[in-house]
Amino acid sequence: MRSSLSLSLLSVLCGFAPLVQSATVTYNFNISWVYANPDGEYVRPTIGINGQWPLPAITANVGDQVVVNVNNQLGNQTTSLHFHGLYQNGTNDMDGPAGATQCPIPIGGSFTYTFSINQTGTYWYHSHAHGQYPDGLRGALIINDPNSPHKEDYDEEIVLTLSDWYHDSMIDLLASFVNIADPTGAEPVPDSALMNDTQNISVSVQPGKTYMFRIINLGAFAGHYLWFEDHTMSIVEVDGIYTEKADADMLYITAAQRYSVLVTMKNSTSTNFAFVSSMDQDVFDPTRTPDGLNPNVTSWLVYDKSKSLPDPAMLDMFDPFDDFTLVPQDRMKLYDKVDHSITLNFRMGDLENGFN
Repeated sequence: MRSSLSLSLLSVLCGFAPLVQSATVTYNFNISWVYANPDGEYVRPTIGINGQWPLPAITANVGDQVVVNVNNQLGNQTTSLHFHGLYQNGTNDMDGPAGATQCPIPIGGSFTYTFSINQTGTYWYHSHAHGQYPDGLRGALIINDPNSPHKEDYDEEIVLTLSDWYHDSMIDLLASFVNIADPTGAEPVPDSALMNDTQNISVSVQPGKTYMFRIINLGAFAGHYLWFEDHTMSIVEVDGIYTEKADADMLYITAAQRYSVLVTMKNSTSTNFAFVSSMDQDVFDPTRTPDGLNPNVTSWLVYDKSKSLPDPAMLDMFDPFDDFTLVPQDRMKLYDKVDHSITLNFRMGDLENGFN
């Protein structure tokens, strides 16, 4: 009797519960070589998906099951996919690092990644074999949250990727990097900077509206300074973690890092405004920096297509937001004590074959 009463109550309660629909989101990725010239300076082989580059974004809702069917049609390299920032709790074999959690996908072979989404926010996916993703195999991974604490704060979303770009292939770059001729381990310096895998993009905006920019640095090496001229960014998410709103005029975004920021447009359409990303040149070795390198890439918030696109203003210095001041939206406190401290000492050395 008690058991049947419990079942009856459960059925009644379920009748009043909101329906949460989870879905299976499936992507079929045929990975192959294509040709691309995103900076307008050099046409080079690039790794595309389904014959195209830039790559498609993977999008899903929290609670969904994601299925990615991968077929390796590169012809000369193995490959894999890693879903950067996802914890893969219980699905470690779907994490993607070749030689660590899976065998690389052989030439002509296939592999199916299947995992549940229980995180929200801004992520990305990329190859995790042969240092391969700077050859183009990387794209946005967006997890939508119908219960986001900021869902009422903006009108539209825009995905904005930042990256460095190399004219040489990763196989050649790695050979020159891991080499006795490079005893200091100086990293190869990129040839240009990109936004959304191109340059000089125009983002059409409407006066008074607020846009959430999901910003991803999917580059190989360079950190990027980013700013919107005469507009303020309000940070609301970092690496999949909601934050309390924090205003910033400039961000420093390291390779693989992600931010979501709210940017409210002006009420006037009298002027268009530049927004700029600049690679951090402090990490570039002068002996490997290409002649005439332009570390900047400029795009525009376009209020009126009939008006000019202004040149960005020159800056005297970079002054990015201090992300140590961010407060998580859930107010989780920092650890206030250390039980055990372990010190690891590392030394950069060179072997006879140039490995360090």
